[in-house]
This record gives sequence, C-alpha cells and structure tokens, in this order.
Amino acid sequence: MRYAVPITDDKVATHFGHCSHFALFDIDETRNVIMRGEVIPSPGHEPGVLPAWLADEGVSVVIASGMGSRAQALFRENRIEVVIGALGDDPERAVLDYIRGVLATGDNICDH
Repeated sequence: MRYAVPITDDKVATHFGHCSHFALFDIDETRNVIMRGEVIPSPGHEPGVLPAWLADEGVSVVIASGMGSRAQALFRENRIEVVIGALGDDPERAVLDYIRGVLATGDNICDH
C-alpha cells in the first residue's frame, strides 16, 4: 500500500494544496513497516489535479494536516482514503504512527 504526505521544507505541510512536495511511502502491511520512501515535487495546486495525480502514483491513503472539503471529495472519487488533522512535523513518523494506530490528530486546520 502506498501513502502520501504533503510536505514543505521536509515537514508535514499545514495546507495540503500548497505543499511543495509529497513524501510517498510504500508500506508492508503484514509487518507495518516502510519498505521504500521517496520525495517528489508537487505538480502544483489546481482544482482536481492532485487527487488524480496521486491516484496515478498508486497512492491509497493521504495523511494531511489540513485539506478543504472539495479536495477530500475528489480523493474519495479516486478511491483514496484521507486522514485529516495529523499533528507533528515528521512525515515518516505520521505514516508509521497511522499504520500502528497511534497517530495524533486534531482539527482540520483548513476551512474551505
């Protein structure tokens, strides 16, 4: 399974659509470990582009701090699970905490 975390300056981006890169992680679900990770540049923020692009990258889950409701709906249309309100700065830690069931989350900081 492949996870994506929006990042800026190597930290979890506070707003999904305005990130500069995405950290992608391939997970071995039987052992709950990261098998491979990479950072790739975002293609930019245009309505509808990121959900389709991440779907083409094979992403199944997006973990984000904040994301608008329209983007969340577009991810659902692309059969990508969305986890909102992730706390903390480390994208790898966010994924590991999520797959282990201990990810700390708060409110969605995006209000649109």
